[in-house]
Amino acid sequence: MIKKKVLDAINKQINAEMYSAYLYLSMSAYFEDTNLSGCANWMKVQAQEEMTHAMKFYNFVVERGGSIKLDTIKAPEKSWKSPLHVFEEAYKHEVLVTSLINKLVKLAKDEGDYATEGMLQWFVDEQVEEESNADEIVNKLKLAKGAGSALFMIDKELSARIFVDETVTPKQGGK
Repeated sequence: MIKKKVLDAINKQINAEMYSAYLYLSMSAYFEDTNLSGCANWMKVQAQEEMTHAMKFYNFVVERGGSIKLDTIKAPEKSWKSPLHVFEEAYKHEVLVTSLINKLVKLAKDEGDYATEGMLQWFVDEQVEEESNADEIVNKLKLAKGAGSALFMIDKELSARIFVDETVTPKQGGK
């Protein structure tokens, strides 16, 4: 059975992951409106990833006999100054999510919840990748310095991203 403090914190994290999906979907819509379909695609894939993260937490709570308590998802930002600004905000958001995951790890350690601590290691590793990916795009956009041709090349590169659900384990599906 999952401890109440840990359960409450994971339920909050489910909300945070769903908010992340909502935020990235809003960023995707911004890019659709600015005719940057590759950037829009990258953000849509990011939104899908965040939903799978929420479901990984959800499934873990259910497996541990805990109760899911869903809460209101706040409305995300809807507009940004530039493509660079969007990706800077995405990077900042990933840094925030990393801090939330780190707090969960500390709580699990403090509570002696080794099962949760073990599950969270996947998220610790995932956040390294999430921050790195967003930061790489920020740096490319900074190098582009607003040059249209460079932006279109970056947009084309980002259009190649596809969604791969890395959260599914053999026990959860795909037998």
